[in-house]
Amino acid sequence: MISTVLVANRGEIACRVFRTCRELGISTVAVYSDADADALHVREADAAVRLPGAAPSETYLRGDLVVRAALAAGADAVHPGYGFLSENAGFAREVIDAGLVWIGPPPEAIEAMASKTRAKELLGIAPLTEVTEADLPVLVKAAAGGGGRGMRIVRELGDLAGARESAAAEAASAFGDGEVFVEPYVENGRHVEVQLLCDTHGTVWALGTRDCSLQRRHQKVVEEAPAPGLPAALEASLLDTAVRAAKAVGYVGAGTVEFLVADVPHALGSARAGGTPRAHFLEMNTRLQVEHPVTEEVFGIDLVALQIAVAEGRALPPEPPAARGHAIEARLYAEDPAREWAPQTGVLHRFEPPRDARLRVDTGYVSGDTVGVHYDPMLAKVIVHAPTRAEAVRALARALERARIHGPVTNRELLVASLRHPEFGSPETLDTGFYDRNLPALTEAVPGEEYAAVAAALARAAAGRGRFGGGWRNLRSQDETRTYGDHEVRYRPTRAGGYEVSVPEGIRVVSASPDRVALEVAGVVRHFDVAGYEDGVAHAGRHRLTVRPRFTDPREQTAPGSLLAPMPGTVVRVADGLAVGDAVVAGQPLLWLEAMKMEHRVFAPASGTLTALHAVPGRQVEVGALLAVVSDDATTEAAQEDQTV
Repeated sequence: MISTVLVANRGEIACRVFRTCRELGISTVAVYSDADADALHVREADAAVRLPGAAPSETYLRGDLVVRAALAAGADAVHPGYGFLSENAGFAREVIDAGLVWIGPPPEAIEAMASKTRAKELLGIAPLTEVTEADLPVLVKAAAGGGGRGMRIVRELGDLAGARESAAAEAASAFGDGEVFVEPYVENGRHVEVQLLCDTHGTVWALGTRDCSLQRRHQKVVEEAPAPGLPAALEASLLDTAVRAAKAVGYVGAGTVEFLVADVPHALGSARAGGTPRAHFLEMNTRLQVEHPVTEEVFGIDLVALQIAVAEGRALPPEPPAARGHAIEARLYAEDPAREWAPQTGVLHRFEPPRDARLRVDTGYVSGDTVGVHYDPMLAKVIVHAPTRAEAVRALARALERARIHGPVTNRELLVASLRHPEFGSPETLDTGFYDRNLPALTEAVPGEEYAAVAAALARAAAGRGRFGGGWRNLRSQDETRTYGDHEVRYRPTRAGGYEVSVPEGIRVVSASPDRVALEVAGVVRHFDVAGYEDGVAHAGRHRLTVRPRFTDPREQTAPGSLLAPMPGTVVRVADGLAVGDAVVAGQPLLWLEAMKMEHRVFAPASGTLTALHAVPGRQVEVGALLAVVSDDATTEAAQEDQTV
C-alpha cells in the first residue's frame, strides 16, 4: 500500500492530487522552484522539497532532482500530474529504478504512444515528409508534450521552414524535446477524445467521449462530456479504436486517445455538411488530462484514486459505473483575449467562486497569491455537472459571471460570452473554428461598463469622505472628476450626504459606501460590489476598470514606431540577420518572446527602417520595455535632413 506520494508537478494539478491523497489517508510531498516558494501546492503539502532555480528546464523538468527529492522526503510513490515529465519514459524508469512506485503507465507504453510520430507509426499512419502545395494547409506539431505548445499552422510553402524552427524551439523549451513533424490540417473539425483507464489484470475501461473543440492557439478552453451530437456509429468507432490502441501497447493507468473528427453534419451549412463523418487519430496522451474532471463528474468516479489503486496492483471492476448527466469545464486564464491572448501577471487580490453545490473549482491559487511569468497562466478549472447539457452550460456561465476575480485581466468575460453564444448552444455548430469566426464579437466590452465606472468613482469618494470628513460645501466648486479607461465620471456631494452624477447623464445614486454602490438607471436599480487597489485597478461587479491618470507620465512617452514588450518574458530569438538599418515590412515578425510557456511573436508595426534594436536573445524584459523602433521612410529622411542642417 502506498503511504506517501510526491507529485512531480505544480499548481492546480498538484493541489488536485493532494486532495485525493488526503481523502485516502496518504501523506503528500511537493516539489517547488524558487518562483513557487509560496505557491498554494507547497502550502497544502505535508512536506516540500526545493528545486533551485525558476526555469522549468532547471526545476520541474529535472527528473534526477525530482527523484532525489522523493527519496529525501521519504515518499514511496510518484504521481507525475500532467505536462513537464508526465510523458517522459526516461523519468518513469528513473522513478522505478529508485525503488519508488510509478503512478502511471509502463515506460514502454509511454515510449510507444507519448511520441506522436511513433504512435502514428504504430497505427500505420505516416507523417508528411515532402509537403507540396496540394497538401496545404498543414500543421507543424511537437512530437512530445501537448497543451498547444510547439504547434504552427502553415498555409504557404514559404512559411514551412520558419514554422518548423519556431515550433521546435517552443517544444524544446516546454518539453525538453524539440522533435516536430508535419500532418494534414483539418479546418474546423471537432476535437473529440476518449478517456481510458486500464489495470494490470487486462481490464480496459473506455469512459465515454469528451468534446474539446473550443480552443485558442491549439489549447483547449472549454471541454465537456459526453461529446454532444455525435452519430452513434461514430461514437462506437472512437471507443473501439481507443480500446484497441491501449491493448496494442499493454497500457496501464489513465490515458486519453484524441481524434479530430471531420464532416460531422454542421448547422452552419459548411462544405462538410452531408459528408461521411471521418475520425483522424491525433495522439494518445499517456497521462491524466487537464479536462479529466468532466469525466469524473459524469461517471461519479475519482480518476486519481483509481490511478493509485491500479498502481497498487488492484483490479478494476469488469465494467465502469453508468454515465449520468452532462458536465462542462471552462479554463480560467490570466490572459487578455483581445490582445492576442497575451498572458497577464500580478497579484490576484480576490478569488472567490460563488457558492453552488453543482460547482467544482480545481485551482492552484487563492486570494492574495501572485501570478508570475514562468508558468502556464491557467488560474483554475471551473466545472459544473447537471442533468442536461443546456442546464450545465447555463449554470457554468452564471457561476463564472458571479465569481469575484480581482487582479490581472482574465478570460472570464470571454468564457461567459462563449457559453451563451448561439453556436455553442447548438451541438451541431461546434468546431475548432469557433474563435476564428467569433472572437471580435466575444471580446467586446461588457454592457454597463460606464455605470460600473460611476460606482467605482463614488465608492472611492465615499471612502475618502469617511476618512476626511464631509465633502459638501455651501459654495460648491466644480464637479469632481475621475476617469476609468474611456469613461469619464463627474459627480458632486449633496447636502444630504449623497451624490449627484452629472456625467454620464440619467443616473440617480441610491446609495454609496466604500464597498457597495446602488445606481438607478431608466427605472432599474443595480447594485455594484466595489473594490479598489493600489495598482490603480478597481473592480465593480464583473467589470475591471483601470484609472486613467490626469496627466501623462513623461516616462511613458515613446517615439512613433516603438515596439514595446506586450508582456513580461524572455527574448528567445530575433529574426535571422535582423540589424539596425534594415528595411522591414508591416506585419513582419521581428522577434519572439517566451512568457508563461508560450512563444509570442512581435511584429513590425509599419513598413520602414529598423532604427533601434534592444532585444537580445536571453534578455528578460518587463511589460512595456522598449524592444525596437521602426521609423517610416518619411520620418527617417526628415531626421537625416535635420542632422545635416
